[in-house]
Amino acid sequence: MAKSRQTFSKKEKEKKKQIKKQGKEEKKEIRKANSNKGNSFEDMIAYVDENGNISSTPPDPSKKKTVINAENIKVGISRQEDAAPQDIIRKGTVIFFNESKGYGFIKDQETQESVFVHINGLVDRIKDKDKVSFEVEMTPKGASAVDVKLIE
Repeated sequence: MAKSRQTFSKKEKEKKKQIKKQGKEEKKEIRKANSNKGNSFEDMIAYVDENGNISSTPPDPSKKKTVINAENIKVGISRQEDAAPQDIIRKGTVIFFNESKGYGFIKDQETQESVFVHINGLVDRIKDKDKVSFEVEMTPKGASAVDVKLIE
């Protein structure tokens, strides 16, 4: 009589594969049992109440607070009005300027925004903490200061 060609380790590996396969089948059955497939549309809908919380019940129409007038809704972009001449020239303080690299930033006195300035936009030489007047020009990268002049 001949001996079986399977060794002990091969038998153990086969047992482990079978156990693993059974575990996967059990998990598959559990997932199928807990599945939400086939639920009605109403069971899947979630509502938002007046406080912004998600709930399963629809909101009460009697608690509705605001009425929106369709005539007040503007569709499209509103036109900007041209700035008055006194608004075109602004005043500010140089917060940073690197002369070797040729750029810096000016802090606008009115809006407190930082505006980029390039050396090509200068009329007078400037340095940090100088008071200047300037005009703002919109570039593809944002606002840029031009015609920058020192204020005495």
